Amino acid sequence: MSSVVLAINPVAFHLGPIPVYWYGVLIGLGIVLAYFIAQRESVRHGYDSEYIADLLLWAVPISILCARIYYVSMKWDYYSQNPGRIIEIWNGGIAIHGALIGAFITAYIFTRKRKTSFLHLADIAAPSILIGQIIGRWGNFVNQEAYGGPVSRSFLENLFLPNWIIEQMYIKEDGTYVHPTFLYESLWNVIGLIILLFARKWNWRRGEMFFFYLMWYSFGRFFIEGLRTDSLYLVGDLRSAQVVSIIGFAVGLICIIYRRVNVKPAIYYLDKDKATTTPAKKKQTKKK
Repeated sequence: MSSVVLAINPVAFHLGPIPVYWYGVLIGLGIVLAYFIAQRESVRHGYDSEYIADLLLWAVPISILCARIYYVSMKWDYYSQNPGRIIEIWNGGIAIHGALIGAFITAYIFTRKRKTSFLHLADIAAPSILIGQIIGRWGNFVNQEAYGGPVSRSFLENLFLPNWIIEQMYIKEDGTYVHPTFLYESLWNVIGLIILLFARKWNWRRGEMFFFYLMWYSFGRFFIEGLRTDSLYLVGDLRSAQVVSIIGFAVGLICIIYRRVNVKPAIYYLDKDKATTTPAKKKQTKKK
């Protein structure tokens, strides 16, 4: 774990004697904003207003748990010697790929139980997932983690970054400025979010917004990961995030091609499922 002296205080405020960290605040903010956007879109598609909230009650804790398990398992040599630090998620160490795996499995089981379409829900949630990732990366910024190799201060200034970002990219224990890879990924996800929001109007085939998200995020993460100096490794120099990114991109591309060739008739994003009809709508139908 890093012993870097931070330019920005990682503690946002205190609740009595309990410190509340910016890392947790930003992750919480990302979850809240993601919820409101997904909830509004799900209602527009005929889902019950509590549908997304019911999902998040399961998905959020499971995702955080899976994210931590993923991270700890990749650094088991350290945590096996320091088991007391396994629970210290406020110091960072939440792997986004672990969180995504936990969220996808939870959502799949949830939709099976509710007899709704997993791909339809995944399409609705795709922009919200990116919003959570965009904001969550700034938690890494505060903690001075998820950064890249050394660069000059003039390099950062030429990116037209404000001074408060530049100063936070100075790692005192190494005596150098570093690539703000957290920022590269956050901005990459902003572009993906804009595309997905327009895709809602373009009415892509069902599942394609989700598969596009997999491909977009995986493509950007693969190259950004190559710049980082704190990667998690599977074996030797094999970075786990790059391996998962290759798999994610391939899965997204194969699923789009397969469904376009084999799923007939085509089902589109704006098509509603009968299972999403709310009780209120059913009553109105009976009165008619």
